[in-house]
Amino acid sequence: MKRLSGLLLGFAILGVTGAMPALAGDCGGPVTADEALASEDARYAAQMGDDYGALQKLLGNDLVYIHSSAVVDTKASYIDSMKSGTVKYRVMRRSDVTVRTYGCVAIISGLGNFDVTVKGQDMAVEIRFHSIWAKRDNGLEFISWEATRTPVKQ
Repeated sequence: MKRLSGLLLGFAILGVTGAMPALAGDCGGPVTADEALASEDARYAAQMGDDYGALQKLLGNDLVYIHSSAVVDTKASYIDSMKSGTVKYRVMRRSDVTVRTYGCVAIISGLGNFDVTVKGQDMAVEIRFHSIWAKRDNGLEFISWEATRTPVKQ
């Protein structure tokens, strides 16, 4: 199973780095792990603070956001879900974080513990996630998220 996971991750990385020549015009230089984590912190703060102006700047127009429920959002639908009150991020914490950089792309993987309100219902969610950032001419942009809920502890 570990070998299969590693193989799949390798293919995903190849897909991202293989696309780099096509995106070379979008590359604003190499990204560091510290830059990626600072941008992820800024995104968390913007989400918890309902700062839609900051989110407009941080989120790439090509964002693909895959929730742990398998719902997929674009930049527009993701921001709209927060503006409408459908989703409210109250507390966002992360741990067990690894950051890998590939030129102008950073992949953050970790464990997230989020307190959210979804359609009026408060929830505490623990997830494993990948957050992908691309350094472009106007700065770092959040371009992809995928999350999987962790098993319920017994």
